[in-house]
Amino acid sequence: MARLDELRSAYLDSAFFPLKIAAKNEDLSKYKMLVAEHNSEVVGFIAYSEEEIAWLYVDPANYHKDVGKALVKAVVGSQDRIFSIEVLKGNNTALDFYRSVGFSVTGMASGLMPGNEEYEVTVHELNNTKNS
Repeated sequence: MARLDELRSAYLDSAFFPLKIAAKNEDLSKYKMLVAEHNSEVVGFIAYSEEEIAWLYVDPANYHKDVGKALVKAVVGSQDRIFSIEVLKGNNTALDFYRSVGFSVTGMASGLMPGNEEYEVTVHELNNTKNS
C-alpha cells in the first residue's frame, strides 16, 4: 500500500502494480534487502546496491514510527560511501523524509518509469552528502 501512496502523490495511481508484479518488472532480486519487523510482522523493507537505495517502503500503519529512518541508517549509517535515490516529483513526503536523514537534491531527471514503461515520470535525484 505504501507504493500506491507513492504513486498517488505523483498523480500516477494508474501506474500501480501489486508488489509481486512490480518486484519482477523492476528486478528487485538483484538488490540486497533488509526487512523491518515488529511483533513478527513485516512493517517495512529497503532494497539497495553498493551505490543506490532502490526501494524503501513502510507499511502505512507504521508511518511516523521511525521504521524508514531505522532502515536507512542500517544501510547508509554504516557505510563510507555516497548513496543515491530517486523520488517521484510530487512525493513531497518522501522528499522531506530523505532530507531529514541526510540526503540532498542534486538534480531532476525525466524518463520512462522503470517496470512500467508506458508512463513518463520526473524524479528528484538525491544523494547523501554525509552519513546520517
